[in-house]
Amino acid sequence: MTTPPKTNDGKAAAAPGQPDAVTPVVARAEAVNGGAPRPFSGAGAGAAASRPVASARPVRPFEGQNRPPLSQQAPAAKPQGGALATRPIPVQPMAQPAQAPLPAARPAPGQPVPARPKGPPAGPGGAQTAVRPPVALAKPKARHWLVLLSFLLFVALPSLLWAWYLWGRASDQYLSTVGFSVRQEQQTPSLDILGGLAPFTGGGGAADTDILYQYIRSQDMVEKVDAELDIRSRFSREWPRDFVFAFDPEGHIEDLTRYWQRQVKVLYDSQTQIITLNVSAFTPEDAQQIAAAVFQESSDKINELSAIALDDATRMAKLELDKARQELTVTRQAMTDFRMRSQIVDPTADLSSQMGVIAGLQGQLAEQLVAHDLLLDSAPQTDHRVIQSQQKIDALRRLIDAERNKFGADGKGPSGESYSQLMAEFEKLSVDREFAEGAYRSARIAYEAALATAQRQSRYLAAHIQPKVAQSSTEPDRPWLLFMVFGLLLTGWSILILIYYSIRDRA
Repeated sequence: MTTPPKTNDGKAAAAPGQPDAVTPVVARAEAVNGGAPRPFSGAGAGAAASRPVASARPVRPFEGQNRPPLSQQAPAAKPQGGALATRPIPVQPMAQPAQAPLPAARPAPGQPVPARPKGPPAGPGGAQTAVRPPVALAKPKARHWLVLLSFLLFVALPSLLWAWYLWGRASDQYLSTVGFSVRQEQQTPSLDILGGLAPFTGGGGAADTDILYQYIRSQDMVEKVDAELDIRSRFSREWPRDFVFAFDPEGHIEDLTRYWQRQVKVLYDSQTQIITLNVSAFTPEDAQQIAAAVFQESSDKINELSAIALDDATRMAKLELDKARQELTVTRQAMTDFRMRSQIVDPTADLSSQMGVIAGLQGQLAEQLVAHDLLLDSAPQTDHRVIQSQQKIDALRRLIDAERNKFGADGKGPSGESYSQLMAEFEKLSVDREFAEGAYRSARIAYEAALATAQRQSRYLAAHIQPKVAQSSTEPDRPWLLFMVFGLLLTGWSILILIYYSIRDRA
């Protein structure tokens, strides 16, 4: 049995007359290239051609080799001397970088554009690539029609009805504006006698404007203006044609107050303390008259508040005056009781008269002593004239001592009181009376000052914008009202639709 020769890589060489293992591969390559070997390109062509073939076995042709097919080559001869034939290792050419595809040529102007093939290009072996058919257009379902119907019913139709009412039935309204502030008259220093009088007569503009803001919007203001101008009939002129913006004449006073707050808008600036009043009515004259009436009622309210504050101030001064008068009356009554008890109208004058009596007695005593000494020079002591003179001197001395004893601690007055006690009591009553008279005098001056201040108008309203008769209608603001209602309806409808789809997705 003959062993087939082997190559250098240890594989058995093909025997003569047997097909090589690479023959089918080459045959397929020739079939792809149309029966001819592919041309060889690259630098490896020369090296492959110059390399000697070590074996007679046919070698797979490479690109660039112009060899006949393997089927036409002669069978390889056996190596001599039993040496193994070596098979050269083919050298693969380097891959060339891929070139970018050339842009498609555009047809010349005026020439028809070639139609694009409808089907996808065929793959290897003529197989077609599977392509998903295009998705058909979605058709509206019942819920879509329901959403559209809800939009028409809840948004479009109410908006159209509201627009028709605004431009077809709503009556024009006219605006009158009045602006005012609370002013305070500066008081003269001569009248500000008491320091405690200023808090009662002083203003406090912030408090006054806050009070006016609440008072203008109150039911009390509505009742007063209604009694003066009959605003119920003025606000219900367009009823029932304009039942949205007009007032129902059958409404109660609470309804009229709420409608008043809608028609009479009060704007208050706390920084400047200015009140601006915007009055709306169905005629320019009504708006102007209502604004003027509100200003007058506000002025009366400020005057009333000022009168109350000034009345409080005069009341306090009057109380002080009455108290001082009562104290003065008590002290004077005590002085009268003292005089009636002591039977002395003026102890000081009585004391002066008593001192005059003593002085007179002392003068008489001095004269009698002189006469007595002269008499002793010419007559003896037993003479009856000397005795009478001595008796007269003794009598004058007793009288003088008696008068002096009246002013001592044991001295008695006409009613038996001590002159010292009478004088002490009199001095006390005199001091009390003087203090009461001074307090009464000060209280009287303060009361007169309060009365002088009360006779003036210390606080008043100053209007810097007088109410005027409007020339054109400015209300209602129809575009803004339509936009606001449409926005609210659209927002509400959108929320309902979102809630519906949220519930539907969860279900």
